Amino acid sequence: MIIFNAQALASGVLYWPFIRLRQRHGEHTLKQEIGQIELPLITLQLKHSECRFDTADAIAAYFKDKIESHKAACYIATFNHLEHTAGLPEGQIAEEIEAALNVVFCFGFTLQDPIQLATRPRSIGICQAHNGFTISFVEAPMPVVNALMEEWANSLQCNNTESSNSPHSSDVA
Repeated sequence: MIIFNAQALASGVLYWPFIRLRQRHGEHTLKQEIGQIELPLITLQLKHSECRFDTADAIAAYFKDKIESHKAACYIATFNHLEHTAGLPEGQIAEEIEAALNVVFCFGFTLQDPIQLATRPRSIGICQAHNGFTISFVEAPMPVVNALMEEWANSLQCNNTESSNSPHSSDVA
């Protein structure tokens, strides 16, 4: 369960509480540790006029292209979170949200511990609202990965033409 609160959202940090649980399955014990992990969030908010792309789908396609062209990254899927939530009888969607996508992928630089798999793969969230776009992702433990994701997100801005040759980009005045 992820808890959102005003302080966490204002600070850009998610708190993920854990509960201890043990179940016996033959000779193996299933464990869940008690603790609290801070998950720093990186977010970028752009007005429609500030973004090189017109839709969340176009932004997702841009991220997919970036991931597929990186030697250590692997594109997995684009998940339509809005469609999924809208399809649930108890699903609730904020009125201003027009599109909500997660581009799911993984970087393969290291795999030093089997427990690391619990924190993989990565996801970049793309929310389209009436007033613009919000791009968000959890900070990675590797600075090189963060730098790449931040570069990709920042290149969405109209004044940043790093990838102006993208077939998905809008015309920039």
